[in-house]
Amino acid sequence: MKIQGTNNVGRAQPIRRKTIEKTSSATASAPVRNISDTASVLGIPQTEMTPKVQKAIMTLMAEVDNMRHELEIAHRRISELEKLADQDSLIEISNRRAFVREMTRMISYSDRYGINSSLIFLDMNDLKILNDTHGHKVGDQALMHVAKTMISSLRDSDIVGRLGGDEFGIILPKASEKNADAKAQQILAAIEKKPLILDGKKIQLKFAYGIYPLHSGLSPDQALDHADKKMYSHKQSMKNDVP
Repeated sequence: MKIQGTNNVGRAQPIRRKTIEKTSSATASAPVRNISDTASVLGIPQTEMTPKVQKAIMTLMAEVDNMRHELEIAHRRISELEKLADQDSLIEISNRRAFVREMTRMISYSDRYGINSSLIFLDMNDLKILNDTHGHKVGDQALMHVAKTMISSLRDSDIVGRLGGDEFGIILPKASEKNADAKAQQILAAIEKKPLILDGKKIQLKFAYGIYPLHSGLSPDQALDHADKKMYSHKQSMKNDVP
């Protein structure tokens, strides 16, 4: 899956603040590269420099090397913080901010090349009942469980994100509505096949979904609104099908 603010497409990777602190601390304490006294400094033979000039140059080189070392640490920390800013607080997938940015990129791709992608909007049924019955911790486990199941059914080039609460979004690059609908049904079948196990009991999780193409001239908000309406229609039909 692609996540958080990079142009590389890949699956979500675990990012934790403790890891950042540990990395930063270890790097900060790492010794600065030793600059040894040689017969030539910056191409100037030692015989052409007084000891005082040579010492001043060596000191300056050490300071430049130390600044380069600190800059590398800062770049790594900024990269990790950018990932955290784009990752959902509960699940290691894109948050809404990062997901909307990717939709914008895909729509721009359609503007430029005329190749549409598709959006799948998914909503979990009865999460409130699950929270009220078993507690919010179990509800969180359910959300993480379905996210893992979704990812296992997607290509590396696909993008999955949590839009908020019990809502998820999936971007399928270069996929038609027909292909997106088939993929959504495949995901729902996978979720049904792998229920959440709680104290040895199976908890069947149900989802409704809506599909909308990410075509030229569309805004991310419009795409989400259209897909949300289709999802709601699907949810209503599911209720009507219950005897």
